[in-house]
Amino acid sequence: MGGTMVVEDFATAADPYRRELLAHCYRMLGSHHDAEDLVQETYLRAWRAYDRFEGRSSLRTWLYKIATTACLTALENRKRRPLPTGLGGPSEIPRDELVERPEIPWLEPVPDSAVTDDPSDPAVIVSGRESTRLAFIAALQHLPARQRAVLVLRDVLGWRASEVAEVIGVSTAAVNSVLQRARAQLAEVRPSEDDPPAPLTAGQRRLLERYVAAFEAKDVPAIVRLFTAEAVWEMPPFTTWVRGPEQIGRLVELKCPAGPGELRLLPARANGQVAFGVYRLGPDGVFRPFHLQVLELRGEAVQHTVAFFDVSAFPAFGLPDTRPRD
Repeated sequence: MGGTMVVEDFATAADPYRRELLAHCYRMLGSHHDAEDLVQETYLRAWRAYDRFEGRSSLRTWLYKIATTACLTALENRKRRPLPTGLGGPSEIPRDELVERPEIPWLEPVPDSAVTDDPSDPAVIVSGRESTRLAFIAALQHLPARQRAVLVLRDVLGWRASEVAEVIGVSTAAVNSVLQRARAQLAEVRPSEDDPPAPLTAGQRRLLERYVAAFEAKDVPAIVRLFTAEAVWEMPPFTTWVRGPEQIGRLVELKCPAGPGELRLLPARANGQVAFGVYRLGPDGVFRPFHLQVLELRGEAVQHTVAFFDVSAFPAFGLPDTRPRD
């Protein structure tokens, strides 16, 4: 009976932290799937030790300590998860061919619904956007595991240096030194700041309507007009990426196998950003998953699109398996 009570007490007390722990593990690992596995491991470890939890820290802090330790262990033998922009310079279309590298452990997107309690609330999306957006997660991947953990715990979660020192197993002075190096390295690889996080404006909503219409019609001139002058398009598992609206237009025109009317876009939310599940028309007249686009906006234009071609992620984003032609 006592064991049953411990399990019930633990579940009641710990379950409210599951989404924020998933966000924490995702920041550390750059993978939604790996983060889910580590959260499961965290809860299993915590449940087994719950009867010995003495309450010297809050349950939330204790869970974060277990999760961080699990992430550091998991990262010991893993390579960083890049985006194509982290591997080399831009391509020139049509001169360069698409190069696919499925063996690389690419950075993965995460659904807003997995890491926020209420993804329909714009305030919730705004509050979590900066610490889970793709550019930040990609920049974190350049840091060694311990630097990554220190920076996330100090700058994202706001922990005291003494608390971080206990988790990492070093002195407080060492934590401050590691944090300084992590901030400096992050500043070198992190892109310039985009617009401050905010709910979509009416102009941005109209932009997204034009975006959907242009891609579904494969209207290349209209597509070119959607992007900023320095816009980037990348698409793991292809190492190919391009910069500038003209190059993006050429990429879509020459390398996208779908013709006009053969794509459908469904809205989603990923990493606190606008996203679309893109479906391609098959010979049987049914639209099936093609890729997931995650957009970064600047004003009333698109600054960055990452098209993830791993369609196994669609169910996690609440996107259906098929779309009828009509």
